[in-house]
Amino acid sequence: MSGTSDDYILKLEGIGKRFPGVVALKDVSINIGRGKGHILLGENGAGKSTLINLLGGVFKPDDGRIVFDGKPYEPTSPLEAFQAGIRVIHQELHPLSNLSVAENLLFEHLPRRYGLVNYKQMNRRAFELLAEVGLNVAPTTLASSLSVAQLQLLEIAKALCYESKLLVLDEPTATLTSKEVDRLFEILKRLKARGVTTLYISHRLEEIFEVGDDVTILRDGQHVTTQPLAGLGIPKIVELMVGRTLAQHDAFRGDSVISGEALGVSGLKVTRNSPELSFSVAKGEIVGIAGLVGSGRTEAVRAIFGADVKAAGEIRIDGQPVAINSPKDAVAAGLCLATEDRKTQGLMLDMSCAENTTITDLGKVSHNGLMSRTVENNHSQRLVRELRIKTPSIHQVVRTFSGGNQQKVVIAKWLFRGPKVLIFDEPTRGIDVGAKAEIYDLLWKFAAEGKGVLVVSSDLPELMGICHRIIVLSDGKIAGEIARDQFEESRILSLAYKEYSRVRQH
Repeated sequence: MSGTSDDYILKLEGIGKRFPGVVALKDVSINIGRGKGHILLGENGAGKSTLINLLGGVFKPDDGRIVFDGKPYEPTSPLEAFQAGIRVIHQELHPLSNLSVAENLLFEHLPRRYGLVNYKQMNRRAFELLAEVGLNVAPTTLASSLSVAQLQLLEIAKALCYESKLLVLDEPTATLTSKEVDRLFEILKRLKARGVTTLYISHRLEEIFEVGDDVTILRDGQHVTTQPLAGLGIPKIVELMVGRTLAQHDAFRGDSVISGEALGVSGLKVTRNSPELSFSVAKGEIVGIAGLVGSGRTEAVRAIFGADVKAAGEIRIDGQPVAINSPKDAVAAGLCLATEDRKTQGLMLDMSCAENTTITDLGKVSHNGLMSRTVENNHSQRLVRELRIKTPSIHQVVRTFSGGNQQKVVIAKWLFRGPKVLIFDEPTRGIDVGAKAEIYDLLWKFAAEGKGVLVVSSDLPELMGICHRIIVLSDGKIAGEIARDQFEESRILSLAYKEYSRVRQH
């Protein structure tokens, strides 16, 4: 790579990192231009998360060296990385849940007066930062009450608090709506104008051209290429990522016969004062739920599943009313939910892939009350093959998996259960382009078997690509329903903003 040392804010030279049974990075050398927008791409398991953790002070490289801002860079903790000028916004978010939004934002430098925290000044500054990223919550709100999408905006706001030389963003738009994505891009352009370098990781390839100057592609832990984005098209980028030409998977294939009710929801009230929700999903149908952050999408599906206690409403499976007061009741009735937050709600992180993929139906892997490890292993190996989960062994602890492979394990465990209705909340968050196609195929296969599928997603092209119908929520209400032959992003967004516009007008 040509250029003087001053041209580069970050240089990685021969970086290697190994974990038990896995070579995560091997002889990776990358130069990142000062003040540039640099894109980092690769399939799940390519080594992106490991590289980010090296920059963020979570891991140390086993081989090679890192030079940051002209000096050797060897952080021993995230705090040292932050103090050096590198801010990492991780895909998996870990807020200080018992503190307020304002305290989370300004935790490293709480404003003080007479030795005590100046809450008035803190909340005023937090209000300004929240407005800048479009997060409409009070500064005094507890972080534990925020959704994943709101936490993402909180992390972006936090990054604006401090003068960073390099801002690393891992899947920052995964749960954001188009309006919030546009706002993020505006923020990144302002930071770039101030000379801040960004390292941007995303599986939404169409957006990387908005924020990137150069792109680096990793595959199987090795450096494939670093080159300017200009002149590169998405098909070529995908080919470089996966090492082959990827067949088109975006043609709708949900033309299964639709008859009978798989899931029915009548008069559902998430809280005592919330609006009533009524809708259905037919057998063989994929129905999407769209809406802005805070529209009540996740709250609705959690209430249906019994993860949160509903205030009122009837749930029907196969046309018959069922009493669902807990997730256990839901699973027994044939209803499963793949949650948006896989780490805290979807996986047992310190257990193996085999244990996670079969935990939903222990009867299938037991005989006379005793576990059969052989049967468990056979089922798990089949699921790993079908979903192309990257792991050196089914006995590997899932905590060590990449985010995308963890998501596949969540899907695998519910497919193992064989439910009548499957609800997905952000099914492809953090999933690479190749794996997305495989998951869509699984959804269409599931629907073709006469099952019902309900999908919550912030990715409108995703919903329009896989769904028969889309229900749009706005401020907790059903603002409208759109049939497949009427799918348009503008129509969906218009309904999504409907109730919020009505409130402003009054």
